[in-house]
Amino acid sequence: MAETPTQESDTVPTVDNDTPDAYRELLDRVEQLSHLADAGGVLHWDQQVTMPDGGAPARAAQQAALSSLSHEFLTDDETGDLLDAAAEADLTESQEAIVRETRRSYEQETRVPGELVEEITRTGSEAQQIWQDAKADDEFAAFAPTLETLRDLHVDRAEHIDAGRDPYRVMFEGIDPDLPLDRVEAIFDDLRDELVPLIEDLQSRDPDLADPFADGTFDEASQEALSREFLDDLGYDWDRGRLDTSPHPFTVGSQHDCRITTRFREDDPFGAVLATIHEFGHATYELGLPKEHYGTPLGQSRGIVHEYQSRFWENHVGRTKAFWDRYADAVNDHFGTEASPQELYEAANRIYPDNLIRVEADELTYHLHIILRAEIEKAFVAGDFDVEEIPELWNGKMEEYLDIRPDTDSEGCLQDIHWTGGFASFQSYTVGSVLAAQLDNALREDIDDVDELVRNGEFEPLHDWMTEHVHRHGQRYPADELIERATGEPLTAEYFIEYAEAKFGDLYGT
Repeated sequence: MAETPTQESDTVPTVDNDTPDAYRELLDRVEQLSHLADAGGVLHWDQQVTMPDGGAPARAAQQAALSSLSHEFLTDDETGDLLDAAAEADLTESQEAIVRETRRSYEQETRVPGELVEEITRTGSEAQQIWQDAKADDEFAAFAPTLETLRDLHVDRAEHIDAGRDPYRVMFEGIDPDLPLDRVEAIFDDLRDELVPLIEDLQSRDPDLADPFADGTFDEASQEALSREFLDDLGYDWDRGRLDTSPHPFTVGSQHDCRITTRFREDDPFGAVLATIHEFGHATYELGLPKEHYGTPLGQSRGIVHEYQSRFWENHVGRTKAFWDRYADAVNDHFGTEASPQELYEAANRIYPDNLIRVEADELTYHLHIILRAEIEKAFVAGDFDVEEIPELWNGKMEEYLDIRPDTDSEGCLQDIHWTGGFASFQSYTVGSVLAAQLDNALREDIDDVDELVRNGEFEPLHDWMTEHVHRHGQRYPADELIERATGEPLTAEYFIEYAEAKFGDLYGT
């Protein structure tokens, strides 16, 4: 059973008449750094959504300048002096959390030369356009030199942070410092052992689940209209957000301005619908953070926790029978179909291992896509093979895990943009699904008949539970402690495996 942690009120500012001067000055510096990061996020959104292709060189320079300025400001000697002085002061729990998170960033970044930070940012920004062009042209060789440069730059950065440790582990901890990589890899082992035979068993049963969209085409305007209707009902705050399209769906922003994107394919309307609900989950986390703490770690999300929100809303709400009981009429109105709620539920949950694209994969085989990416990038970072070998290695693992082989690089190793921003981030997607199932279990212990709430379009109790147990805390607690406080136990794959076996066993008659 989840507990409601006791703590100071979330609406109480961390500064009052008794606040030490050193902490006040440190907080001002922290807020300025946060505002610079948010400005970079808006520039990233613009690059993916509205910027003309010719703007890429200038955008790379702008992003590099912002990252350099932020790095210099964070690693300035005065920041260290303020951190030391604040640590000696009599601070509240909230103030201690802000100092803790700021010190972690300070100690890591002071080990990295500013010139390297600027070069990584500039190269990563330039790489986004190079990747996009290479994908459009189906030419991995056009992206390979940039990818190799990015790998070398990020390895260099990891070695500056801790020269005595595996660079990949350092990269992972830079993204998710509170969740040990060993635990994540153990979870991956459990999932691989359970999911591969489960998927093989489900495939052998072939119950001929419904697919009401199999032979049709559905225009983008109808898909967008349905996506917006879902966002309205789910509770997306349009005063603080917007929906656009991009080559790869993403979410960026804060509790004051959080924007989501999706993408449309005329032969796959479910892909856009579920991607939109997925990104809504990210946005609801950001928009649920305390406004009073904007600009500080108490008003910022936990990276490893973020993906659980998108997976919760996509899988534990958007893929439920109750959801399609409510929205079957809306789907049929927008698409001109005559699908029943049961048919839509089956279509949302059928497995299709022959799908090549991760973001279009079903709920189970999705994780095999993640596992192969994590294995490839870990070996690539270690220098176990040359960059030119990635397409063949990728295709081999697709054949091993999913019994399919991409015909093109665009369908294979060029399909994801993530490596333009660094490495060791794919694990968060699977961890997010695992955590989503664990939190769903805790939520259902606290809230009666969640499915009936979904069927009636009453989503506010779900938002309230998530805000109470996760959102309102920001980075007050380390990620592993936050998970345990919210669910009553450490992160475990147990609930996801039980959920998957029960749900798909029922659908496929196992």
